[in-house]
Amino acid sequence: MPHSVELISTIAAALGLALIVGFIAVKLKLPALVGYLVAGIIIGPATPGFVADVHLAGQLAEIGVMLLMFGVGLHFSLDDLLSVKRIALPGALVQISVATALGAGLAWLWGWPLAAGLVFGLALSVASTVVLLRALESRGLVESVNGRIAVGWLVVEDLVMVLALVLLPALAGMDGGDAASAGHAAHAARPLWLAIAITLGKVAAFVVLMLVGGRKLFPWLLWQVARTGSRELFTLCVIAAAVGIAYLAGILFDVSFALGAFLAGMVLRESELSYRAAEESLPLRDAFAVLFFVSVGMLFDPKILLTQPLMVLAVVGVVIVGKGIAATALVLLLRYPLNTALTVSAGLAQIGEFSFIIAALGVSLKILPVEGQNLILAGAIISIALNPLIFQAIEPAQSWIRKRSRFARKLERPADPLAELPMSVGSDYLTGHVLLVGYGRVGRRIAAALRERGLRLVVAEENRERVETLRQQGIHAVAGNAAEAAVLIQAHVARARLLVIAIPDTFHVRQMVETARALNPAIQVVVRSHSEEEAALLQQDAATDVFIGEETLATAMTRDVLEKAAATPAPAH
Repeated sequence: MPHSVELISTIAAALGLALIVGFIAVKLKLPALVGYLVAGIIIGPATPGFVADVHLAGQLAEIGVMLLMFGVGLHFSLDDLLSVKRIALPGALVQISVATALGAGLAWLWGWPLAAGLVFGLALSVASTVVLLRALESRGLVESVNGRIAVGWLVVEDLVMVLALVLLPALAGMDGGDAASAGHAAHAARPLWLAIAITLGKVAAFVVLMLVGGRKLFPWLLWQVARTGSRELFTLCVIAAAVGIAYLAGILFDVSFALGAFLAGMVLRESELSYRAAEESLPLRDAFAVLFFVSVGMLFDPKILLTQPLMVLAVVGVVIVGKGIAATALVLLLRYPLNTALTVSAGLAQIGEFSFIIAALGVSLKILPVEGQNLILAGAIISIALNPLIFQAIEPAQSWIRKRSRFARKLERPADPLAELPMSVGSDYLTGHVLLVGYGRVGRRIAAALRERGLRLVVAEENRERVETLRQQGIHAVAGNAAEAAVLIQAHVARARLLVIAIPDTFHVRQMVETARALNPAIQVVVRSHSEEEAALLQQDAATDVFIGEETLATAMTRDVLEKAAATPAPAH
């Protein structure tokens, strides 16, 4: 051909083979992403036949990470992020420390230098953005408390990795690595404290710029483009904002592309058109997410499974078992439910894009041996492939632990003042009250309306920080997952007149309703649902009223239209 077609051939081969192998994987009852990873191995340089361009595939995968994080930002407000800071910040920092120590310990056993062990452990400590979000989205958990904790945890991890990328050249200089040959001499020569200060300053400047200036500029820009009536221009504006802001964040502020795109989504969320922006970008997000998994597969050399099987197994053990146990213990110690602990640990029990960046920089600085990079890639492939199965094991594991471990039950619900109502709440108040599950965007409005009318209210909320705030405002609230009978009992569901479930949790709603009915057969139930299938199952019970988002919106708009049409006189002819 007269011109180069590497980009076209890479996209065509990656998407086409991913479709075929992903279809086979689904038919074999395996997750589709396992097929995407295998497709990458097939067209990678380690296997015979057609070899796609690894460099181009990696850049396409970066676009996928940007679009995915942008989409999450569109559904994730600054309040959501701050509401989980007390668990996400210490949890992420301690979990990174534990995983880094475990990885460094393995490196020490293998005879590697200390600096190599630290880089190796750091690469094993950070989870993949794409894998976590795909897992949460497939289960409808992104907007749940568990999902917000996991995403907040991941944001903290990303910020730590941004700082680590700046400190690695300094580590190479102290260790005698060849930083200068890799083009990092200036960074290595810079004092450590100055490097940290400059990095933190750049990150802070970017965040302030986005939250102050971006909050006004980008929603305004989106609205101006929408007013043209061109769907193509609107879609282009959304994609340009996601990719452009992420790129500028990396080039000007040394912030990761993923974090830049996430903040771009958060500021665009201020626009009334954020829902449409999320819908318009969804097809591209899905397509490029597939390219991410294919690009990971392309980097993998299957020979390491034969030459170093025990070392690979040890790496997978640190990523899945070590990080999982550390995350579970931390969440439970912070007095969150077992379900939250298992969900967060399952989401973090894998490694991905930041691990590759850390490993590549470590090799270029001659800190990390090439063998370490291959082991990290092997651990990523295996942990990503197993991650959907780990998520599926959450419910069985939760039941097994609760039935067989008295210690786990005590650890899950220790003597916690937020897990039960204060003794000062009188029995008169706790009779005929409304029990509201969830104090998010919907629950907050319901609670305000109930309080305006002087109705008795008790809130059950998983987010402990939110429960503390509610009690300071004089609202009676208990902390915990309302799918557990103990939480509903503490909220006195047995004497409540009405149960209102205002959380977008399609997995536990029926369990909440069944438990409430078992404790109070006469209770009336009002449920929020995003799923028509779930609504149909709940509506089989005559005492349950189910509100579906789109249907309720259409009904309210129709009522308003009819009222205005009836009140407006017909134009004279």
